[in-house]
Amino acid sequence: MLIAGAVCPHPPLLIPAALGSAAADPPAKLRKVADAAAQAVSALAGARPDVIVVVGGGAAEREYGAEASGGLHAFGVGVTVGPGEPVLPLSLTVGRWLLEGAGILAHEDVPDLADEAGLAFPAEAPDVPDEAADLPAEAVSLPAEAVSLPGEAVSLPGAVTGDRQAGRRNIAVVFQEVARNAAAGACLKLGRILADRAPRVALLAMGDACARPAREDPDVPDPAAQDYDQEVAEALAAADARWLARLDPALDDELVVAGRAAWQVLAGAARGVRMRGRLLCMSAPFGVTYLVASWEQCPTD
Repeated sequence: MLIAGAVCPHPPLLIPAALGSAAADPPAKLRKVADAAAQAVSALAGARPDVIVVVGGGAAEREYGAEASGGLHAFGVGVTVGPGEPVLPLSLTVGRWLLEGAGILAHEDVPDLADEAGLAFPAEAPDVPDEAADLPAEAVSLPAEAVSLPGEAVSLPGAVTGDRQAGRRNIAVVFQEVARNAAAGACLKLGRILADRAPRVALLAMGDACARPAREDPDVPDPAAQDYDQEVAEALAAADARWLARLDPALDDELVVAGRAAWQVLAGAARGVRMRGRLLCMSAPFGVTYLVASWEQCPTD
């Protein structure tokens, strides 16, 4: 059963090495996105799940074990996230980096805890899928709203050690790639299957919202993209799985949306479960809208 969920974006620039010399002082808007993502992932661990499933778009539907690694080599950055040969698509690579920042996984001695927890999560190492995303050449100044909600400020994710790491690494982890162009029904079905994998499942959906402004002219307003992003943000804030389930896959290419499939997997996992949501961040520092949200199961009466 789904007991917690989170939505985070997957820009390569969340990983400090991709920023080059700017890593020590990242742009304020990017730092805000990273802080919100750290808060959302920390909330997943705080829900004490049996397993965290990280879902992200890629070339096809594939499942990977906790030891799977990813990299930024396709973007000209010689960075591997994880202990082995990179096999994860970008979405899951950034997802793994977020788990490492929260102390749920570490670079060294990363066990596949699925077997230990009695869960059937086969580890696979397929060929690296093709990625069509581009690193922005520079930060673009766009008007973007960041939603402020109560909660503690969270630092940029980084290495953690000691009791915090030891206490969180007893959570099983599985990475689930979903085809970026998967039909809504297939995504919802996959979500229900994942939610049934353990008594307490937390799901991290990795995906960016509209990127069409970045592909065209970030300085020119795009009303269709703005309306889409605002509606998705409202659905995430309300934990409205039914609304997310109705997202039209045909708009993925038109508006350059990378997160729709992962969001609908989350919607499928939440079927029949009362959730409450918080929108932690909405920002578009590079002409791509990044949404961060946190869902938790409503207390039973």
